[in-house]
Amino acid sequence: MKVISLLAIGLSIALYPIALSAQPEPSPRTIVNNAAAFRQLRGDRKLNLQWIGWDNWSDFGNAKVFDRRGTLFIRGKQTKGDDFLTIDGKILRVDAKEFTFRGRIVTKVKDNNNGQACEREGDMVFKITQNRRYWRLQQMQSPCGTETDYVDIFM
Repeated sequence: MKVISLLAIGLSIALYPIALSAQPEPSPRTIVNNAAAFRQLRGDRKLNLQWIGWDNWSDFGNAKVFDRRGTLFIRGKQTKGDDFLTIDGKILRVDAKEFTFRGRIVTKVKDNNNGQACEREGDMVFKITQNRRYWRLQQMQSPCGTETDYVDIFM
């Protein structure tokens, strides 16, 4: 610590070292690498976990992708009885066939994980493959068991 005296006014000021972060804060805005994909992603979407609704459109849930000051967010829920899927977070990057999501996905299916809720949290990728009409979560392996979870967001 270094002390500087200000004789003119009789004060002492202690100068403390200031810790500076080695890495800059990530941009709060969504990085858009493909404008058409960005436009396609925004709005009201159908949401599905195959354990809850496989081929019955009426069993699918709803998600909303919305823009707040240049950052895309997604919030959605699917329910059937006591089973559910929720998604909540922000979209970090949008490319032509995929987007990166940071947030939380929670699933609860009576026949999986002893009927207990299972949570994923962090950065995840959703991708369109083989000309499908939806983005599928690429981290499909359940963190709570041996199941493969197909979490899909439809165009």
